[in-house]
Amino acid sequence: RCQRWVENCRRADLEDKTPDQLNKHYRLCAKHFETSMICRSSPYRTVLRDNAVPTIFDLTSHLNNPHSRHRKRIKELSEEEIRTLKQQKIDEAFEREQATQECNESSEQNTVSEEGGEEQEEEAVPLTLEERENKDYLKSLFEILILMGKQNIPLDGHTEELPEGIFASDNFQALLEYRINGGDEVLRKRFEMTAVNLEYCSKTQQKQMLEICENCVREETLREVRDSHFFSIVTDEVVDIAGEEHLPVLVRFVDDSHNLREEFIGFLPYEADPDILALKFHSTITEKWGLNMEYCRGQAYIVSSGFASKMKVVATRLLEKYPQAVYTLCSSCALNVWLAKSVPVVGVSIALGTMEEVCCLFHQSPQLLVELDNTISALFQDNEEKGNELKEICRSQWTGRHDTFEVVVELMQALVLCLDAVSSDSSVRWNNFIVGRAFVLSSALTDFDFIVTVVIMKNVLSFTRAFGKNLQGQTSDVFFAAGSLTAVLHSLNEVMENIEVYHEFWFEEATNLATKLDVQIKLPGKFRRAQQGNFEPDITSENYYKEILSVPTVEHIIQELKDIFSEQHLKALKCLSLVPSVMGQLKFNTSEEHHADMFKNDLPNPDTLSAELHCWRIKWKHRGKDIELPATIYEALHLPDIKFFPNVYALLKVLCILPVMKVENEKYGMGRKRLKAYLKNTLTEHRSSNLALLNINFDTKHDLDLMVDTYIKLYP
Repeated sequence: RCQRWVENCRRADLEDKTPDQLNKHYRLCAKHFETSMICRSSPYRTVLRDNAVPTIFDLTSHLNNPHSRHRKRIKELSEEEIRTLKQQKIDEAFEREQATQECNESSEQNTVSEEGGEEQEEEAVPLTLEERENKDYLKSLFEILILMGKQNIPLDGHTEELPEGIFASDNFQALLEYRINGGDEVLRKRFEMTAVNLEYCSKTQQKQMLEICENCVREETLREVRDSHFFSIVTDEVVDIAGEEHLPVLVRFVDDSHNLREEFIGFLPYEADPDILALKFHSTITEKWGLNMEYCRGQAYIVSSGFASKMKVVATRLLEKYPQAVYTLCSSCALNVWLAKSVPVVGVSIALGTMEEVCCLFHQSPQLLVELDNTISALFQDNEEKGNELKEICRSQWTGRHDTFEVVVELMQALVLCLDAVSSDSSVRWNNFIVGRAFVLSSALTDFDFIVTVVIMKNVLSFTRAFGKNLQGQTSDVFFAAGSLTAVLHSLNEVMENIEVYHEFWFEEATNLATKLDVQIKLPGKFRRAQQGNFEPDITSENYYKEILSVPTVEHIIQELKDIFSEQHLKALKCLSLVPSVMGQLKFNTSEEHHADMFKNDLPNPDTLSAELHCWRIKWKHRGKDIELPATIYEALHLPDIKFFPNVYALLKVLCILPVMKVENEKYGMGRKRLKAYLKNTLTEHRSSNLALLNINFDTKHDLDLMVDTYIKLYP
C-alpha cells in the first residue's frame, strides 16, 4: 500500500524507501483522500480505512508557482530527534492551552441546534496539567491491560501459597513496575508519591477498566454488524470461566467488502432455568450490545449433551418475537453429532463423553497412537487398505465426523486391545496417568451398555448421514439436500413403524460385537440395583434397550429434523438456486420468486424482483463460452457487476449469513478457532471473559483515547 501511495503522489524520490521508513518519516494530508476512505467511527481522531489510497491531486498548480519547484525535501530524523520534537510540540501545546485557559476561564456559548431548539454548550475547556497527567496515566494502564489480553497473560500471578514474609506481585503490577523501570515517567511520577503499602491499581479499578476495554473492542465489531444490517447469532458449547458456566456468543454478517464473517462478541453467564436464560440472552444482545433483533435472520446453537433442550427453549422464545430469525443447524457441527448430543437419553450422553475421552487420550501421546497403529495393522492384515484408512482417521478429531459412531464400532476391538495392553504393561514405558486412564477407558468401552448404545446410534443415524454430509458440502449440495429431507423423514418413519424388526437386527449386531470382545450380555447394573431383583421375568436385555434407547432415539430424531428444518428454513435453502452454478444444474429453469417471499421486506426494490431475476437468469444462460458459473454465494457477491442486481445482491447477503452456510474463506471464520485455542491454552481458574475477548479479537482496532474518556465519564 505504501508503494501505491508513493506512485499516486508522483514522488519518484521516495520509491527506494522501505514501508517502515515511509511510515515513520513521511505524512500525507487527509485532503488527498476521498471522504468514503475516511472512517468517522471515533469523534476523537480521523482514521483511514484499511484499503485507503490517495486519489485527489492537483498536478498542475505547481507550474504557476515558481517557489514550489524548489521545495525542500523532508529530512529523515533520528529516534532521538523525533522524541525531542514531540516533546517540544507537547510543551508548546500545553503553554497555548494555559494561555487560552487564563483568557477564557468563564466563557460559555449559546448555540441553536439544527432542529431549531436552543442548547447551551460549554466551550472546549483546555486540560489542566493535573488532568493531562491523569489521562496519560490512565492511558498507560489501559495499554498494559490490552497487552495482557492480547498475549493471554492472566491478571493474577503466583496462585500458590507463599511462605510468610515473601511477597510476589501479580502479573499486572509486575508489568506496571517493568514499564516504570523502562522509563515511563508518567507512571514513575504517579507512584513516587504513593504510599508503599498501597496497591498500584486496585482489583475493582482493574475490573472497571477491563469492562471498558471489552466494550470498546466489541463495539468495533458491532458497528460493522449494524452497518451491514442483517446478521445471525450462533452460540458454542457451554464453557467454564473461573468456576462459572458461560455461553460463548458469535455473530455472522457480511462486511463492506462482501465477505461473510463470523466473529466472537462475548460470553453470556449460563442460567439453569431456560426461561430466565432466554430473557437474559435477549436483553444482553439488544440492550447491552445494542443489536436490533428485527435484523436477525438466523440462530444456531452448538450444545453439549444435556443442554440441548434448554437452548431449544431459547430458540423458540426468540422465534415467537422475531419470526424471521430462522432456527438452523450450524455449519461447523456435523448434523449426526448435533442430533446425537440432543438425544434425551443418559446412555447416549455417557457414550459421547467416553468417545471424547478416548480420542483425547490418544491425541495426548504420540506413543499411544503408534501403539494403536500397530494393533490396527495386526487386526487388519487381510485388508491393509481399510487398516490404513482407520489409522488416518485416528489421527483426526474423529468424534466430530458424520460417521463417528461407525468409526468407533469399527475401531472398538483395536481400541480395547490397545488400552488393555497399556494398562497391563509392567514396564516403565508408560507413566501412571496413561496407565490409569487406559484401565478406566478400557472398562468403559467393554461395558455392554456402551456397546449397545453406539451400535444402535450408528444404525439410526445411518439414515441421516448422507443428508448431513451434503449440508456441509458445496452450495449445490446444500440446495439439493433441502429437497431430500422428505425422503429421509419417510425412511425414519418407516423404521419407527417397524421398530421391533429393526431393533432385533441392531441388538444382534451389538451382541455379536460384545461376544467378540468377551463382554457379558446383561441388563445395566444401575437398572438391576434400582429394581433390587424384583423386575419382571419377561424384561430381557433386548426389550429393555428397545424401550429405553431405540424407540425414544428414533422418535426424537424425527421430531428434531422437523423442528430444525422448518418450512421457513427450507424456503430459504431453496433460494440457493440464485447461485449461478445451481441455476446451471437446473437448466436455468428456476423459480426463486415463490421462495423469496419471506425476504420481501429485506429487498430494496421488491416490485422489480421478478424482472430482475429474469435478467439474472438470462445473464448466465447466455454467458460467453470461457466464463465459468460462480459456484458459491461468496463468488457471486464478489462479481464486479453484482450491484446492478440490487435485489439479488440483498437476497444473497441474507442467505449467506444463515448459520447452516459454511464460511467459504477460512480467513474470515477465525473467531471460533481462536475461541477454541483460548479455551485449550488457558487454565479454567485463569480464564476471564474480559481478557478472552481481547485475546480472541487481538487484531481488532482499539481507540485508547476513547477508552480513557469513557473511564473518566463513568468513574469521575
